[in-house]
Amino acid sequence: MTQTAPLSIMDLRNFIGIGVAGNFSGHLEDADEKNGFSSIQTGHLEAPKGIFPFYMPGVIKSSLHVNPFSSTKIVLPPGTAMVQMEPELALLCDLEYRGNLVVSVHPTHFTASNDCTIRRHGGKLSSKKNWGEASHGISDHFIPLDFFKPGGVLDNYRLASYLERDGFYYPYGVDSAVVTYSYFYAQLIDWLIDRMNHQKDEGPLEDFQQILKDTRYPRQAVILVGATRYENFGKTGYLKATDETFIFLYDRRLNSSQELLDRIKKGSFIPEHCSFLHQIVKGAE
Repeated sequence: MTQTAPLSIMDLRNFIGIGVAGNFSGHLEDADEKNGFSSIQTGHLEAPKGIFPFYMPGVIKSSLHVNPFSSTKIVLPPGTAMVQMEPELALLCDLEYRGNLVVSVHPTHFTASNDCTIRRHGGKLSSKKNWGEASHGISDHFIPLDFFKPGGVLDNYRLASYLERDGFYYPYGVDSAVVTYSYFYAQLIDWLIDRMNHQKDEGPLEDFQQILKDTRYPRQAVILVGATRYENFGKTGYLKATDETFIFLYDRRLNSSQELLDRIKKGSFIPEHCSFLHQIVKGAE
């Protein structure tokens, strides 16, 4: 990724958005999505279920062409849809091809993200993700990666999330070390390359070679590694207008999630090592 100035959220306009489904043990059960993947055979019990697009820049024929990224707000879809926050680690990656096949996925930065999802049964997973502008959350604090393998900075990072409603702060996702994703580091990269090249249209998933063709084989991607399990409130705490969401991607050696939440309550600054995402939930515009 050739970048001379610090990254901004505007730089993501031409990045394809890719999510990983089922990469955290128990999340699909918490989100009541497990049955939708009953036909998907992964070969390994702990393997993620597949990948899905949530942003396809330039593909006007798809509803996913609208840029959904926002670091300040989530705009709910029209109607009575039930929407959950999905706290995730996002990797900004360079993609390399040989012919039409992906041969390299190289993470360069990481940040906190909110892969907001409409909860309904059936249909493609991508149809529950991007309903327009400000339907996806991403922190505008992108942290450069030293390297994406054991011994790197991500060994020490954790992901925590809260929802503020009527003056109360509820733990939303289980505070989790990112290295406890089912697939991570080299195993995740190898699996992503395989899925980009070989995933077929099946159940809630789509033919990903077709996705890459439609988006003209993009050279950069925002890859959401997967959502954590939910705390009790998060399992049924669907978003409402005026809620505020908080996601911390933080270095456990320097802070705890409770310390960071206390800083929010006091109006104190968030340390530079933390990728922090704060969004106000708004009704449909």
